Amino acid sequence: MVVVLASGAFDLLHYGHIRFLEEAKKLGGASSKLVVIVASDETVKQNKGKKPVIPEDQRRAIVEALKVVDEALLGYENADFGAVIERIKPDIIAIGFDQDEVERETMKTIKEKGLNIRVVKLGRFGREDLNSSSKIKRKIVEDYVKA
Repeated sequence: MVVVLASGAFDLLHYGHIRFLEEAKKLGGASSKLVVIVASDETVKQNKGKKPVIPEDQRRAIVEALKVVDEALLGYENADFGAVIERIKPDIIAIGFDQDEVERETMKTIKEKGLNIRVVKLGRFGREDLNSSSKIKRKIVEDYVKA
């Protein structure tokens, strides 16, 4: 069985997230297993400068409830992607269009450990104005809070 690994914060789950996970699963074929790492609250705060709206345990449960996801795990507090790769042993790692740092760290880890893992950067999905949680939060503030 081909194991595909994907990761993200998945705060305010939206269409772009769903399409990203669907495309990640397709990379491994029909009988693949999609494992998703959901960033911890602390990791999100470190990477984005603020805590997520939805707590980590709920974000993980929501992602795991998606039909396309076979397993969702909470990321390590220190965001050690090398440890995640060792634990999951993926054949393919799907990277989101906006995950440049994740891509760099993943490639570095794969090279250092001499692993044979295919890394695929997926495109952007959904309407440009609603394809990220940050943009959705901004739209809520602009359209509803100020009204």
